[in-house]
Amino acid sequence: MSAKAYLLEAPTVATTKPPVAFTQPAARLAQVNLSHVNVSDSAEHIADAVEAALARAESLNPWLLTCKLSGLLLLNADWASVKEWIRERAVKEVSVGSISGVLKTFLVEPFVPHPQDVEYYVCIQSHREGDEILFTHEGGIDIGDVDAKALRLAIPIDQQLPVDRISQALLADIKSETQLYVDLNFTYLEINPLVVLEVEGSAPQVIYLDLAAKLDQTAEFESGDKWARARSDATLYGLSGKAAEVGPAMEFPAPFGRELSKEEAYVAELDAKTGASLKLTILNKNGRVWTMVAGGGASVVYSDAIAALGFAHELANYGEYSGAPSETQTYEYAKTILDLMTRTPHPDGKVLIIGGGIANFTNVATTFKGIIRALKEYKQALIANNVRVFVRRAGPNWQEGLRAMRELGETLGVEIRVYGPETHITAIVPLALGKASAGATGAGFKDQLVKQIPDSVAGSTPGTPGQMDVDPLRSATSAAPTPAVPQPAPAPVASGEAAPWYSPFTANTRAIVYGMQPRAVQGMLDFDFICKRKVPSVACMVYPFGGNHVQKFYWGTQETLLPVFASLKEAVKRFPDADVVVNFASCRSVFESTKEMLQYQQIRTVAIIAEGVPERHTRKLIDLSQKAGVTLIGPATVGGIKPGCFKIGNTGGMMDNIASSKLYRPGSVAYVSKSGGMSNELNNIVARTTDGVYEGVAIGGDRYPGTTFLDHMLRYEADPGCKMLLLLGEVGGVEEYKVAEAVRNKKITKPVVAWCIGTCAGMFETEVQFGHAGALANSDSETAEAKNAAMRAAGIHVPDTFEALPALLNQVYSELVQQAIIVPKPEPEAPKIPIDYAWAQELGLVRKPASFVSTICDDRGQELLYAGMRISDVFKEDIGIGGVLSLPVMVLMLTADHGPAVSGAHNTIDLISSLCSGLLTIGDRFGGALDGAADLFSGAYDKGLTPREFVDSMRKQNKLILGIGHKIKSRTNPDLRVTIITEFARKNFPATPTLDYALAVESITTAKKDNLILNVDGAIGVLFVDLLRHSGAFSREEAEEYARIGTLNGLFVLGRSIGFIGHYLDQKRLKQGLYRHPWDDISYLNPAAVQGGMGWGTIRLFFATCELELFGSARMGVLFLASERETIIVNDLETISSYVPFMSLQNDNTKNLIHEGSRRDEENASNCGEGVGDE
Repeated sequence: MSAKAYLLEAPTVATTKPPVAFTQPAARLAQVNLSHVNVSDSAEHIADAVEAALARAESLNPWLLTCKLSGLLLLNADWASVKEWIRERAVKEVSVGSISGVLKTFLVEPFVPHPQDVEYYVCIQSHREGDEILFTHEGGIDIGDVDAKALRLAIPIDQQLPVDRISQALLADIKSETQLYVDLNFTYLEINPLVVLEVEGSAPQVIYLDLAAKLDQTAEFESGDKWARARSDATLYGLSGKAAEVGPAMEFPAPFGRELSKEEAYVAELDAKTGASLKLTILNKNGRVWTMVAGGGASVVYSDAIAALGFAHELANYGEYSGAPSETQTYEYAKTILDLMTRTPHPDGKVLIIGGGIANFTNVATTFKGIIRALKEYKQALIANNVRVFVRRAGPNWQEGLRAMRELGETLGVEIRVYGPETHITAIVPLALGKASAGATGAGFKDQLVKQIPDSVAGSTPGTPGQMDVDPLRSATSAAPTPAVPQPAPAPVASGEAAPWYSPFTANTRAIVYGMQPRAVQGMLDFDFICKRKVPSVACMVYPFGGNHVQKFYWGTQETLLPVFASLKEAVKRFPDADVVVNFASCRSVFESTKEMLQYQQIRTVAIIAEGVPERHTRKLIDLSQKAGVTLIGPATVGGIKPGCFKIGNTGGMMDNIASSKLYRPGSVAYVSKSGGMSNELNNIVARTTDGVYEGVAIGGDRYPGTTFLDHMLRYEADPGCKMLLLLGEVGGVEEYKVAEAVRNKKITKPVVAWCIGTCAGMFETEVQFGHAGALANSDSETAEAKNAAMRAAGIHVPDTFEALPALLNQVYSELVQQAIIVPKPEPEAPKIPIDYAWAQELGLVRKPASFVSTICDDRGQELLYAGMRISDVFKEDIGIGGVLSLPVMVLMLTADHGPAVSGAHNTIDLISSLCSGLLTIGDRFGGALDGAADLFSGAYDKGLTPREFVDSMRKQNKLILGIGHKIKSRTNPDLRVTIITEFARKNFPATPTLDYALAVESITTAKKDNLILNVDGAIGVLFVDLLRHSGAFSREEAEEYARIGTLNGLFVLGRSIGFIGHYLDQKRLKQGLYRHPWDDISYLNPAAVQGGMGWGTIRLFFATCELELFGSARMGVLFLASERETIIVNDLETISSYVPFMSLQNDNTKNLIHEGSRRDEENASNCGEGVGDE
């Protein structure tokens, strides 16, 4: 049978494997890569680089000299002609359609003559439900409409290719190809044409003439090593040697027509070094309008507003800063933008829009400090370019941030206008561009809607809709509102009663927080407190990297404790009423941890907070969650909130924002959004234009969110407490169409207001990846304009612009009030919000006397100070022990003191006891990590583990990496002690392989969190390994023995002894008394205080000597509960926890507090009196 006849029968079902096998010739593909060359380089340099690249291609691919060659643009040519063709076009601008770009990469392969009828088409592409193979019997450039012609085969997630359904020889090898597609995290792979040639006397040959593919960049931590090996000289050219086996890291270049500038590359480097998000895309370097926007969703909204006013051609950049960047990171980001902005003047001057939504956890004042530093530095350039600055921001500490910005405007010599959350998020855009008056913008969008907002009194008559600055409210084609049918309010869910399917969050919902996230937990408890919940929503925390212990938190103004478990299994067992898990695991570990969560039947909802989760991992989790009947929110989400009931993690931001958005009580409007930052903005808009939020969920910005818009909209439709629905979609994906279809088919009958952001995307000449991973249209149907039009046609209320959304919301709400569907309720008294001391101190509201005085050392700033002298100056001026700079002496100087705040420094009584007590403090938690760090890093290096493999192995073992991490220092605020000794080692050591390995590990850990740096203990440890191994003075066995017997920790102890003596002498010189810790800085968590703090009365606990199992390992005695009514003796944990919400258990091995909701009524708890005594 001929190859042609054989393939024309495909794909049919056969019971036996075809007798004919296909062969694939050895891959021949030469690459001429000039990505390192810039257009701005000299012509001579470019020419030399081109010749070098051509010579390298020729040496690695000798077949170039003997074969006829081809590419997509040049066919059937010899190598000399190809070289000349490349010389004419290399590093030169060419136009493809309307887009111009620079050619820097050229691919050359052997010319394969063949007839048209042996060309075929094969494609593998990913969808939410699985992968899909497309195949046609026609290929090449004239293939036409593939979607209409192709035969399709769907492969569900986690299922192997059904080979029995693909019997033809062409597809016999696709099993390995699809497995490769999965293993290497492809999201798209197209072969066109695939040519099948008959070869006389042997099997037909299958040749890939052209291939296009997309890789999932978020999977780099999983597949990066494989990608690099695939690009190695050993793989591509068959070269041997260890160096040839390691290829370059995969590059993800900018789209054609937009060459990555050095400024964009610099911001990308900053982004890679931090857990925050810093993005910059230069659209028009000569543009007049520049933006500096916080938040992925907000950055799109601002671009939309600028484009809608006709200034898309003047928009100079797109970008965002979010995820709580530090002051230094924000300064570097702002400085980069200001430098670009002020290079070339514009005759009409320039505009800088510093915008953003209402932050969830980013400290606005901190980021503004960085921006203000940059603005001051560029003062003269800003004045020379006639720049006007417009600011709108809100979130934690926004008042202080805006105050500082206003004060800057008074002295900078540049016009700066500042607005807060009282102003609509994009209202500064028309003001900046001369399309609105300052009075209209400054009045606030609620004031503009005053005529439309009904009185907040039950039974009152709503007002008449008023006029809006942005008109019309909805397009002429928008459907008229349909009267809704009144529904009764839902009955409250009693404690212990299962909530209905449409209500995953109630006032009784309890959650397990996975990960050490004290700020998020405190925010959840504060929300519970102001909502007057009787039982805290957080049952416990899970932290695999530590043993079972407790963490201190506030309940109102009183301190309390929450248990922390080392495993989810223990947490689920101890708290069977917890049915929500908030998963803060990193993108690397969240897949495995979430899979474990889905195995427990009591878990109904899982929220995945992490960004950067590989798409294939997410799709597998979606499949598993659907089979388990679990609601999956995220990844890349801030969570969700149900006012008066429950909130996930950092949703809603600080308590002042929760209060201003009235999230402490339910309203009537339920929303679903992709953006977490914009969900806060929706809270603000809804609170100012309606009676408030009923429930809100941010499903996450990834292409495949765990649950879709429709999943939540159908919940809201079924929930009688929800009267009105709000959807905020974005460019990319097709989920909005499913909502439109549900409205059209009457599956959703409640009024829906919707808007899809990203309308500006079609106005840019080149492809722009917006802030969210899923915010990219792969077809015309995925554009924001198309989705807005489809929703409008289905009968959904869709405004003409995002700026008109508040007015439209208010109008639909007013109509529902007029129909008595919504009956406004009297506004309850706003709750009092306790403020943390640290936050009050940052705001300058309080002051506190110091408890300890020190003059010899200061470790608070960027660099350690000894008696006011920087440690770097100590070394530069050869001050110290003999002025001799050798590593042991440097270690003594660097480890002598870590400042007066550490535990060892407090033990100052007399000289000898001070020294002894301080030394006794040294252990794994205070110094003493040098030996462990040296052993970990050298062991991993010796085993041949890559840094990535080492980090992953430690994570799988739930072990921390000794020598990594610092409480204060970070990549952007480096520990100069580490810098000093590493620079010394590089200059003086024969080799530093262990140091290089540790720094490679640091580059991985800091990508997760900025402060996971190589600390001074780790640096000293690895440098001593390098010194012992490579100095030539020790054998390998001797070097390992010195490290094993504690030599490094001995140096630490010696150096710290000097510091302890110094602290004693300093205290005596200052005539300081014996240190006593202040009472107000101690939590006296006796049972009475704990019970009173939670408002559940007083219980006295007395312990006897019998043993009781705690957390599976700790042992304790019989517990006596005494009250005026009864004395109860219990000897098992379950009985104890049924009586006591908090109890203290301790023995020689552990000290733990159990925090559990009381199942005893409050009256009995409040009547507990004095006990019977203790033994």
